[in-house]
Formats: sequence, C-alpha cells, structure tokens
Amino acid sequence: MDTLATPPGRPDAEQALIELARSLAHELWPGRRAADRAGLDGSLDRDWGFDSLSRAELLLRVERAFGTHLPERLLGEAETLRDLANALAEAKVRVAAPPELTPRAPAVGPAEPAPEAATTLTEVLDWHAGRHGERNHIMLLDGEGHETPISYRQLAERARAVARGLLVRGLEPGERVAIMLPTSEAFFVAFLGVLYAGGVPTPIYPPARLSRVEEHLRRQANILGNARAVILIAAPEASAIARLLRLQLESLRRVDTINDLAAVGIDGPTLPVARRATDMALVQYTSGSTGDPKGVVLTHANLLANIRAMGEAMAAGPSDVFVSWLPLYHDMGLIGAWLGSLYFAAPLVVMSPLVFLVRPESWLWAIHRHKGTLSAAPNFAFELCLHRIDDAKISGLDLRSLRMVTNGSEAVNPHTIRRFASRFGPCGFGIGAMAPVYGLAENAVGLAFPPLGRPPVIDRVDRQALTRQGYAAQAAPEATDALEFVACGRPLPGHQIRIVDATGEVGERQEGRLQFRGPSASSGYLDNPAKTAELFDGGWLNSGDLAYVAGGDVFITGRSKDIIIRAGRHIHPDELEAAVGDLAGIRKGCVAVFGASDPHAGTERLVVVAETRLTAAVQLAALRQDVADTATRLLDAPPEEILLVPPGSVPKTSSGKLRRTATRELFLQRRLGKGAEPASRQLVRLTLSGVAMALRRGRRMLGALAYAAWWWTVLVAASAVLWPLVILVPGRSRRWAIVHATARLLLWLMAVRVEVTGAWPKGGTLLAINHSSYFDSLVVAAIVPGEPAFVAKRELDAQYVAGPFLRALGALFVERIDAEGGIADTRAALAAAQAGRMLAFFPEGTFRRAYGLRPFRLGAFVVAVQQRLGVVPVTLCGTRSILRDGSWLPRRGNVSVHIGDVIRPDGDDFAAVVRLRDRVRAAILAHTGEPDLGVDD
Repeated sequence: MDTLATPPGRPDAEQALIELARSLAHELWPGRRAADRAGLDGSLDRDWGFDSLSRAELLLRVERAFGTHLPERLLGEAETLRDLANALAEAKVRVAAPPELTPRAPAVGPAEPAPEAATTLTEVLDWHAGRHGERNHIMLLDGEGHETPISYRQLAERARAVARGLLVRGLEPGERVAIMLPTSEAFFVAFLGVLYAGGVPTPIYPPARLSRVEEHLRRQANILGNARAVILIAAPEASAIARLLRLQLESLRRVDTINDLAAVGIDGPTLPVARRATDMALVQYTSGSTGDPKGVVLTHANLLANIRAMGEAMAAGPSDVFVSWLPLYHDMGLIGAWLGSLYFAAPLVVMSPLVFLVRPESWLWAIHRHKGTLSAAPNFAFELCLHRIDDAKISGLDLRSLRMVTNGSEAVNPHTIRRFASRFGPCGFGIGAMAPVYGLAENAVGLAFPPLGRPPVIDRVDRQALTRQGYAAQAAPEATDALEFVACGRPLPGHQIRIVDATGEVGERQEGRLQFRGPSASSGYLDNPAKTAELFDGGWLNSGDLAYVAGGDVFITGRSKDIIIRAGRHIHPDELEAAVGDLAGIRKGCVAVFGASDPHAGTERLVVVAETRLTAAVQLAALRQDVADTATRLLDAPPEEILLVPPGSVPKTSSGKLRRTATRELFLQRRLGKGAEPASRQLVRLTLSGVAMALRRGRRMLGALAYAAWWWTVLVAASAVLWPLVILVPGRSRRWAIVHATARLLLWLMAVRVEVTGAWPKGGTLLAINHSSYFDSLVVAAIVPGEPAFVAKRELDAQYVAGPFLRALGALFVERIDAEGGIADTRAALAAAQAGRMLAFFPEGTFRRAYGLRPFRLGAFVVAVQQRLGVVPVTLCGTRSILRDGSWLPRRGNVSVHIGDVIRPDGDDFAAVVRLRDRVRAAILAHTGEPDLGVDD
C-alpha cells in the first residue's frame, strides 16, 4: 500500500519550485538569464525554455525535494510552475510504493511456430486469434503500476468492430486513415481496425499537451494533406478541436473516436476480403518537419520481410517477452516492438513514453517483473537511466532475463554503452545484451543487427585520416584524439548494404554514402516524386548517412543530410531556419540550425545561429525570446542554444548557400559571434577551403581511377605473358613455378599485402577455401605451395582461354548441377592427392557482392570421407573489398589468409559427410568475421 505524506506549506513550496526551476535552467543553458525573470506563471516552454526532457528532469527534482510522487500526466498537462505548486498543495500527495520484486511468470508459448505463410498483418492476427486467442498479447502498464491485459481474440474482435464502423463511414480500399492517439488500447485497435477495413493507417504523433492541441493540429495539417487522409481517429479530448481541420483539408471527411466507430460498427457491413501482400499497409511519417512531410510507403510484404529478418537476427519466439516504452507513432515502437511481438507471439509489455521520461526506472522494473528478454531504446534513454536513477531505486533489480536490448534510432555513444554496462552490470545486465543497431523508416525500421550475444564492438579511428582522407584507419593505442565509432552490425538476412563515393563502391574502411536494398525497402514517398527520385540510385536506396564497413560490420560516422535527432525525434532544419529568418531584426537567409552532441543527455541539442544588426542588450534579449517562441510553435520545444551573431558570421558557399557543417564546427570551436571579418578575408578563406576540399576529393577520385588503371594494366600484361608460357613450357612443376612467381609479382605490383597465418599441411589433403571474389584465385595461386589441383566448374573446360590454361595446370573440372556435387569427376584427382598434390576447391560454388559465408556443397566432402582424406579450412579475408562482384573497379586493400588445422572425417557414412562439411564451414566462419548466410538463395 502507498504511504502518504504532506508537502511543505504553499509559500515555501512555491519559492522552492522557483529555485529548483532556476537551478535547472542555469545548468542546461549557462549564461542565459531569461529564467531569472520567469516566475510561477511563466510558461514552462516559452519563459523557462523546458522541453519534454528537461520538464521530466524538473518533475524528478520536485519529487526528490518534496519526497512526493507526482502523476506522469503533469508532464503533458502542466503549463506553468503554478500547476506544479497546485499539485503539491493538495491535501495529500502519494509517495510511490516500492517496486514489486517478485517476477511474474511469463506466458506459455504456443506450440505452433510463427505464421510463415501469412502475407498480411491481418492474416497474422487472425492466425494467432484462431490458435491461441486467449493468450495475452499486450500488457498495458500505467504510471501507477496497474496492468491491463489484451488477448489476441479481444484485439481482433475490437479491431473488426472498428473496421465495420469505418466502412459505415464510407472508407474505401486504400484510403488513408490518420491515427493521433497516445499509447493505449485505442491505438492498437485503431491501427488494426483500419487494416481490416482495407484502409491504410497513418500514425501521427499526438499533442504533447492537450492545452495546445489546436496549435499542434495546425502543424499536422501538412501531413494530413500530404497523406490525403479521409478520416482522423483522435482521443475524445482532441476530437472536438480536430474537427476544425475539416475546414482546411479538402480530403478529410470525418474526425472520429474509437468508441464512436465501434458503436456504429456493431451492425456494420461484412469486412472486405483480405488485401494482398503488395498492397500499401502503412504510411510512416517521421516526427520531424511538418513543412515538407515525407510519408514512407510500406507494403505488407515490406513490413513482414523486415519483421522476419529482425526476428531471425534476434532469435525471437513465443517464449520471449518484449518490454517497451517507445512511442507507437515511431517506427521503432510501432514495427520493431509491437508488430514484431505480434508476429512472433511474444507478449508485449508496454507503457507510455511519459511514464519512462518521468521515471526511467519504471522501464527497468517492468523488465524485472515480467522477465523481459527483449527491449529497445534510443541512446538518450540509456543516458536517462544513468543520470536520473538513484542507487536506492534499483535495489533488488534483476536484469538477467534480458538477452538483447537494441540501441538505435540515433547515434550510439560508446561512452554511454560502457557506463550503462558498468552501472547496471551488478543488476545482472550482461554487456552482450547491448546490441547497437542501424535502421531507417525507408527500410521499415531495421537494416543492420549485430550477432546475437556479441558485446558491442567499438572502433578507435585516426581522426586526421578520417577527416582528411575519408579513411577509417585504426588509431594507435596511445592516440588521445582518436574518434570512436560503434559497430551497428551486419545487414539483416536478405538485405544488402554498400558504401559509395563519386567513383562508385568503395573498399574496406573507406568512408562514403551508405546505400541499401532488400525486401523491406520502401518504394518511395507518398505523392512526392521529387523526393522519391532523390531516394533512389538505380536499384539502391540512399540512406543519407555516411559510414564505412570493417570486417562486415557497418560503422555510421555521420549524416550526409542535415536531419537533427533529438531524443529520438527527427528535426529538419530548413523549416525552422525560414521561420526564424522572417522575424524582425533577423537577417533573412542568414540563419543556421543544426544539432550538436550533448554528452550529458546522450542525444543532440538543437542550436540556432542567427545574424542580426541589433546590439543593445534589451533588444537582443527580446529577439532571443522571439526565436525561442518561434521554435516552440514549430517543434513543441525551444532550442537548447540560441546564438545571435553579427552580420557575416554564418559561413556560406560562394553561391550564397548556408554551410551548416562549417557553422557547427565554428560553434563547437567557440569562434562564432567573435566579430565579422572583412569580406575579402572571408572570401579568401571560403575559396581556399572549397578548393582544398575539391582538390582532396579530386585527388581521391583520380587516385582510385589511376590505381584501377594500373591494376588492370599489370593484370592484362601479366596474363598475356603467363598464358602462352603455361601452355608451352613442358612439365607441370615448371608451369606452377611460373604461376606462383607471376602471382606474387602481381600482388606486389598491385600493392596488395598478403598476411598468412598457420602452416600448410603436407600432401594428400583437401583445401576448402571460402569464395568472395574473382581475386581469390590470384591470391590462392600466390600462396598455395607445390602443384595444387584446383577443382573448377565444368563450364571453364570449354572456354577458349581458361580451358587450356587450367588443363595445363592439372585442374579438375566438375559438374555443378550433379546432385552429388561432381563426385564422379572429383574421383579422378584422388591419385594426384595420394601422390602428394593438394586438392583446392571453393565449396561455396560461387560468390556474391554482399558479405556473408554461403552454404557449402557436399561433393568434395563425400570424397574426403570415402578416401579418408583430411580437409584444411583456408579463410580468405579482404578480397571482397578489393574486387567486389558486379564491379570492375578494384580498390586498394590487403588480404589475410588463415590456414586452419586439418579436420579429418569421423566416420564413413553420409552423416559423417555432413558433420565434416559443418566442422570445416564452422572453422572458416569463425575467421571470416562475416555473417552466416545459412540459407542459399
């Protein structure tokens, strides 16, 4: 039972509140004195400058100071300090009861697997409702600890009632229905109800405070207009004001609540036939700019492909429990948490984001009580747990059930990872459970995941090499200025990532633009052909992010576009720059908005830099307040930093375009606002900077092209000499001596260094080599001693150039279509193996441009078992980056080769063949550093 406490008297409480607020404001924005003039009736937004995160911090400090437990609704409802004072002045204020330490028994999983044959989300729900309808699907938690279970059958029945109500309202197939609801049963019912009715749900984020719902709705008009939403489903408190939007939007026919729709749907029409996998299932808008909204179009097939791929990476199943506080209007909370849990029948324990922001420990205690195995959050959430949770609040906390919590949606901070693992390690949190991931709405949500259970990989990179050459060279251990990047894993099964620059795909550790493709990829933006055209580059999609790849892992280094991510919310700077530029006293076109890392919060802070000719302190203070008010109207929160600078301070290109990155660098160096330099000096500096950048870019491009030209020149020249020599010189030993010498010379001329570890065995063995590139053959020819017998595909025997060359070297040709993998042909080489020659073969049979070890064919392993031959696993690393499939532009790089220990058959039956293959493949996989592509395509 909760205990009760009485707060201090009202005058003391009011003054204490003001002091608490001023202290917090000075911590957040040193030097800003606006808070000193704000009082009890000053707006928490405009006068105090508190956004959602800082308001949550204020509530936390109030609770600590007064020993109280305030309701989370105050985070959204309180407009002034007086509202908090009134809450404190109530007769009794509840003190939070200690968290329940006894974990709840997780729900028992169904016997059937996930619905792999389902093609739409409604089929998924029908499948679960029909097989285990009484099983709890969702457990809704409120801020008071109350739990509301929702079973599959309940959800399906309520959603179908809403669907019939939508049909009564005249919803046609494919029409968009906007959903503006907080985390509640109503949201889940509305989303699936729209799908059952044949419509397309379009979630938009609800107003942070009901008192400002009208202002919020006006900002959402552009999104609703772009989506051409015909119906808006809103909470009862907002629905009355939302009806005003019908006067502004031609497409919007109705504004309804869930209860209204369910009531008119009792005797509604029969639901339509289920839609197809290729039909639109969701229009996902980011939580950022409303001026030029981009609605990502996703089909049922896109969503299910992403859910299945993420589930495979997480080994998700019905025995899991997913605990989430993520907003349901955001892709990470909607698709990653809810729809993924729906598909795999993993119970979803979900709470409001407001509950987490005010009391982040509630997330951890929900994991404890429900034995959560999976969860997800942006980086700032882990920082909140570090800064706002006292040791007393986690006494007895047990996080041992967690096996994966994904860290994504914004830049992953290596310091956050280390400190979170250290702080909550004693509570049972294992470092292997922390999974930095990468994704974006244009690929549904997830794109790259790390291997399950692997501790985070942090790469220390030489700062100068990355910033000047775009090369992520590993920093020396003693380097103090090294940059650190966190590996975000490898592409999800069935998906591909590549890094490109102006010359095409780049090699290992070279920074470039990240592009992707796969079954989850969107077809574009709704009714926005211009933005859709920018999204695509042939068959690839542009992520807008900068990255490099090392060892198969993706490392995100920055954004090539200017989106600011603050507390998981995406903010586009253009709209705010234009609005601030329209203010009297601000020089139009001389406003730069950007994000700057905030180590304390683990997210980005919003910075506005604006030029003005005003100099009087009073005028500057008023203008700064105008900027804050403008930002608050657009974003629901003021900027963390507002810097008013003299004319000429904001860098621009020679054509007059803003240079946000340069402005941000000057801001970080504290060089902005120090007085304008003469125009001639600025012009010279800008010109030199632009010329230097262009020269570096041109030098890299020319260097890459020159290297490629040299590479092919020496290869063609060497081949022209090598081919006739091998054909004409008598004796296979002499031919192989020529091949070995030529291959080593070519590698030296190509500046490719090959590092070999391990020792070659003596004859009578098979060499099993992974296959990544056409370049593999050259490397193998240079390093394998003696006269190896290469096992090649039969098609090469008939080629005019390759056939005679390989026959002269004693190659063995096999039929790839042979069910036994060419065993009959392989037997012909046994005599050679017994005579001391090694058989060299690529058991993958072929290769692809994407990282990953493909399945192995059985043929040569059958021979090894029958003839009791040992198999040596040989692992090549680096060849894929030098010459990737589908590209004829070689890149600089080095190769490592690991020669494993001989693996001998442990039997003589077919099971022994399979075991031998699997043991060899596991040995190679352990050294490639690449993902396991367990299923052939």
